[in-house]
Amino acid sequence: MSRTTPPRPLDIEALFPELAAYRGTTTRLHPRPGAPDVTVSSVGGPLLWPADEPWPVCDEAHGRGRGRRPADIHRYREVLAEALARDPHSGPTEDERRLLDELGRDHVVDRIVDTDPLPMVALAQLYRHEVPDLPAGPEGCDLLQVLCCPFDRHGPTGHGMALELRWRRSADVREILTTPPQPEVVGYEGYVAEPCVLHPEQVTTYPFAGVLPEELCARLDAWEEEAEAAAEDEPEETDDTPAYQYDLSIPPGWRAGGYASWHATDPYPMDCTACATPMVLLITIDSSEWDGGSRSWIPVEDRTREGGDLESATPTKVTVGRWGELNVFVCPAEPTHPHRWSIQ
Repeated sequence: MSRTTPPRPLDIEALFPELAAYRGTTTRLHPRPGAPDVTVSSVGGPLLWPADEPWPVCDEAHGRGRGRRPADIHRYREVLAEALARDPHSGPTEDERRLLDELGRDHVVDRIVDTDPLPMVALAQLYRHEVPDLPAGPEGCDLLQVLCCPFDRHGPTGHGMALELRWRRSADVREILTTPPQPEVVGYEGYVAEPCVLHPEQVTTYPFAGVLPEELCARLDAWEEEAEAAAEDEPEETDDTPAYQYDLSIPPGWRAGGYASWHATDPYPMDCTACATPMVLLITIDSSEWDGGSRSWIPVEDRTREGGDLESATPTKVTVGRWGELNVFVCPAEPTHPHRWSIQ
């Protein structure tokens, strides 16, 4: 089933015509549970990976022998979802609770040391012909694959992520790796994605207010403050008051291209470390498809009497940071230059 974003609550360009100069598009990926194969774009699905190409590994020294088994994580989610679907009020039975306790415990693999090659886990693959706003990769490449280390123990803080991007020409892949290596245990279940098919939809987007010209940003702020003040005089209208950040500029959820949100930090330059070219947004990996502040973006097909199906809001089970989003940037001048990312 396709997914359709509802029309925006108002035409922001009618109020601020100068925003037309900044109008862009982004492709909402709309991942939903399914059984993708290597020939389609997906989240958590199998990758079109050449049998003769080494699978990416994390070789940074850090603990990697204690964590949850990937199969247990998938099974835990399955059991819990079945229990809640059966009866959302009482939840799991006693037998199911005992099974969930067992599936949720950590395991220790003594033979794994901190420097052993650790297989990365696949997050997504995107074919350019299916995702119109996916920025161009190296010449001739039509497929982007995203993987990460299943432990948050990287970078200067020791609590960061390690991300791997691979571009390839899908037509060059002859023999496919059918059984890629998997880590025995993972340190963070939020990097274990559930298999999802995608329903790409191109929508209009505008920049985050903080990166617009100062005068325009100030006028947007003043307009929102005036609207909020008016809503306070009419409490029944409060929930219907649209906001630039939440309703009119950048959609939530997994998407490709467009503008990055900077709602958790002040905007800062994302320039290529190799050539200083301003980078562009490649992909956004989000912990949820919508939240309490962005419900106007709930696809028509996912709306219920209560406003939206909670399970549809977290189809991939991927969690970034503290329920945030990961924005990955690439160099438009040379896509092979090192990528950068921010968590919002």
